[in-house]
Amino acid sequence: MQAVLNYPKIAVIRPQGFLNATNALEFERDMTTALAQNGISILVVDLAAVESLDSAGLMALLSIHKLALSLGRGFQLGAVAPSIRIIFELTQLDRVFEILDGEVELAAT
Repeated sequence: MQAVLNYPKIAVIRPQGFLNATNALEFERDMTTALAQNGISILVVDLAAVESLDSAGLMALLSIHKLALSLGRGFQLGAVAPSIRIIFELTQLDRVFEILDGEVELAAT
């Protein structure tokens, strides 16, 4: 019997600076576009370069998390700085989101 490996197709979004009311809708549109691509099975949001996150940014992330679930796709947060992670912990959203430890690195094959 031959083993079949099915590697998921992963899209990574790397926002920078501030995720707030000023840019939350644009950020949400970018994530929706990435998630809607054919063949994408996991969307990873790399938060390494995010300096601050407000309630509008959190709502954008929650909206896309809900969309990913409805499409049967994965949604993960990566490289979350301690100053941003505390927001997820205080709001208990660290129990909702899958948060990856360490930096987000994808090897080209």
